[in-house]
Amino acid sequence: MPDFKRKPRGALDGKVALITGGASGIGRATALLFAREGAAVAIVDVNEREGKAVVQRIIDEGGQAIFVRGNVARAADCQLIVRQTVGQLGKLDILFNNAGIIRRASVVETSEEEWDLVMATNVKSVFLLSKYAIPVMAEAGGGVIINTASGWGLVGGWKAASYCASKGAVVLLTKAMAVDHGSQNIRVNCICPGSTDTSMLRDEARQLGKPEEQLLAESAQRPLQRIGRPEEIAQAALYLASDAASFVTGIALVVDGGGLAGSG
Repeated sequence: MPDFKRKPRGALDGKVALITGGASGIGRATALLFAREGAAVAIVDVNEREGKAVVQRIIDEGGQAIFVRGNVARAADCQLIVRQTVGQLGKLDILFNNAGIIRRASVVETSEEEWDLVMATNVKSVFLLSKYAIPVMAEAGGGVIINTASGWGLVGGWKAASYCASKGAVVLLTKAMAVDHGSQNIRVNCICPGSTDTSMLRDEARQLGKPEEQLLAESAQRPLQRIGRPEEIAQAALYLASDAASFVTGIALVVDGGGLAGSG
């Protein structure tokens, strides 16, 4: 008999995933992981140069990916994003609403414009993309939606009023969508990361007027005594996207090195 080894199937073989904020950080790590697990990936971002670089890396590794530039806080853009994904990749199985921003300020210090921007980027985008993706998924027999929330969507954080409010909204929007669309075989969950080594975390240091090293050291004060890596959050997204989580919907999965496990 011929001696051969069967190539293992990826957890997402044959799936199409749309990832917002896919040019960097958690989005980039998830796009690369999903592609390695067999998914065709649509990367959405406003950063065209970095987004196309991620697409090229996926293609160089033998995967399939496209870049779609769009403002996820605009209805017309979100409609186009879903349309382009389906038009170029054939369908839409997984939506990862990951794009997000943070403004480190109290309510008193936050301007109305900053509040609106955070809410539009972090919450309205989830509403809009889900609004246009769900009918496509339902018609095809089901799908998966994953939203990036935060540990600060479950507890309050210092000088992050608009961010905490937005991520708390994402947690409950996730649960509401899970209730509404479970009968359509659409699972909806969110991930609540703790501090993760991304450009956004380093930008927080600038906003707070702190050296990066100081904020990183403060953020590592949790049971595992370090901050997370984007690749670790991507693994949580892979679990929720895959059949391993086939009976999981409506949850807020905390991935934070134990940061919320204790009170101090």
